Amino acid sequence: MRLEPAVPAKVLSAVRAAFEAVGASPLDSPVAEPLSLYLDLAGEALRERLFLVQGPSREEFCLRPDFTLGAALAHIASGAPSGSYFYEGPAFRVAPTGTDRPEQFLQIGLETYQGGDAPAADGAMAALAWRSASAGGRDDLTLMLGDVSLFGVFLNSLGVSSGVAGRLHATLSRPWRLARTLDAALEGVARAGAGSLASLLLDLQESQAAAALEEIWALAGVEPVGGRSAGEIVHRLASRAAAVEAPRLDPEQHAMIGRYLAISEEPHKALDAVAELAGADAAVGAALEAWRRRLAALSEIPADRMRLSTAFARGFGYYDGVLFEVRSRGLGDDEPVAAGGRYDGLLARLGAKLSTGAVGCMVRPGRAWNGSPS
Repeated sequence: MRLEPAVPAKVLSAVRAAFEAVGASPLDSPVAEPLSLYLDLAGEALRERLFLVQGPSREEFCLRPDFTLGAALAHIASGAPSGSYFYEGPAFRVAPTGTDRPEQFLQIGLETYQGGDAPAADGAMAALAWRSASAGGRDDLTLMLGDVSLFGVFLNSLGVSSGVAGRLHATLSRPWRLARTLDAALEGVARAGAGSLASLLLDLQESQAAAALEEIWALAGVEPVGGRSAGEIVHRLASRAAAVEAPRLDPEQHAMIGRYLAISEEPHKALDAVAELAGADAAVGAALEAWRRRLAALSEIPADRMRLSTAFARGFGYYDGVLFEVRSRGLGDDEPVAAGGRYDGLLARLGAKLSTGAVGCMVRPGRAWNGSPS
């Protein structure tokens, strides 16, 4: 397992200081967590990014890829109506093929569970991530902002059916699949009727799905019959799924969604662009006003360092509101220095009876550090 280079103690202390100032309770999170929790939240495609281990009864676990799930479970177990949790420790993810990214790395973060003024809390959390990331010494940071819930409000303003809106929501973090889902909805087709294995395969690009099917054959000792390759079978599954009628988008809805997803501007300009698209829709107007309040809490960040992208989403499936990443131009968009967002629905999905707001962020000190001597 590749480890992240050690961060100088002075830099680590500076990155940590922004979180310590909050005064949250320390979190003791288990290193191994049930695999099913992550797959239920983010889908089977996440499996390839996780380190898998077996428990004593052969149950499947994964080494924690982040701390949010552990914090949520700890808060539920506490029975408290509100709480804030600070953590620091290693996280583990399988690096994408062809990269030299470390697979074990240090995370420092904060998760908060409380009601009240959500826009102000969102802005404060993004500002905390910015301050902590900036403490590492980089001078090339930018803040990318997005909002999963705003997408839903906009779809509702267009009169998009709940079935189509749900599929678009589910694919927002995977642009290639979102484009395919949009086009399928325009044509009035969907994957309804596909079996469970077919549904899992169709969540992948065809080349990845074919490779997965070949691996299943090898593990099961199965020899395919009929002369069809794995690629041909996957293609036939996709074609069959596309033959089932489903709720659809009309051409105007399709075009409006395309225009919405193309918005990526300095935040105030992006909000103006969404307002122009949505017209006088009251729900969209209220969502945009909440965004202007969030931006007021981000006044310490130069406007030219921030961007609001309506198509921005993150791979973990629990975010359901505002989300953000602090990025470094030197590292690129695929290696965020800090990240976080709102996930109000996660506690209920984990079985909690008490509902409350939930927002958090984490920073990776190894990326915040610019690598120069301290």
